[in-house]
Amino acid sequence: MRLLGFAVAAVAMTFQIGQATAAPFPDRGVRIVVPFPAGGSNDVVARLLGTKLQELWGQPVVIDNRGGGGGNIGAEAVARAPADGYTLLLTAPGPLAVNQSLYPQLNYNPVQDFKGVALIASVPIVLAVHPGVKANTVAELIALAKASPGKMNFGSSGYGSTNHLAGELLKTRAGIDIVHVPYRGAAPAMNDLLGGQIPMMFDNMPAIRPQVLGGTIRAIAVAGAKRSPLFPEVPTMAEAGVPGFEASSWFGLVAPAKTPPEVVTALIESVAKVLKDPDMAKRLADVGAEPGTLSGDAFDAFLRSESEKWGDVVKTAGVKVE
Repeated sequence: MRLLGFAVAAVAMTFQIGQATAAPFPDRGVRIVVPFPAGGSNDVVARLLGTKLQELWGQPVVIDNRGGGGGNIGAEAVARAPADGYTLLLTAPGPLAVNQSLYPQLNYNPVQDFKGVALIASVPIVLAVHPGVKANTVAELIALAKASPGKMNFGSSGYGSTNHLAGELLKTRAGIDIVHVPYRGAAPAMNDLLGGQIPMMFDNMPAIRPQVLGGTIRAIAVAGAKRSPLFPEVPTMAEAGVPGFEASSWFGLVAPAKTPPEVVTALIESVAKVLKDPDMAKRLADVGAEPGTLSGDAFDAFLRSESEKWGDVVKTAGVKVE
């Protein structure tokens, strides 16, 4: 009986220790790496998500902007981070679905080094011009470009961004010769568009809308399949005379590949709660974004399909980064 008592006590102590060590995730601050500079659409969405997760968890959520290399620098940092769920990547398509087709060599593998958590939001891409550009429509812009081949520039947030590839798609579909000017993020590109250093660029709705409303730039087309309720008067690229033109962007959250399944599940559940929050949905809608509906394995499948789609665009446009 005495031995049985010791055994029962040992089991009880082990159970208590297990309870003490199995703290719910997260029990400390979480870092979300954004692989582009502050101020762009990626940053806007990340900060909206981070604020809501911090409220939900009662733990600090830090947004870490690590721009450069078309998003590769930040993505590699997360791929090499401890796989414990405390370092995450929130990114536009480039690092996860485009760069493997664009760069001859990456220091990370977009498929093998990450586990999908969730699609956070999707946003339309808008074609905007500086007010000094004498074009109020896409047709007029194309005419200007054809009149001066190789002399009109378009900016983007960097090589391989959907904004860059939208410009390449316009080149091939409209048969024009415009020159890509890459920046280290959407914010510096927007600054040069505002200053007139570049005449045009495709950019995501969350970053471009305030400037359009302020009258500092002019939106002439939306690159989505339908018009945006935020700019109902602005036609789609197809309506503007470029048939079959469709490009949109999205923002996805991933963790290092070997993150424990229970931690990934906790992240998925937390993000799902945030995206169902009416205030979060409103905040995303205010900047022209829609909450994502994919998570886990379904989001991983979406990433594979996006890689195929944008890989075809890169190949057709003949874009390469040495």
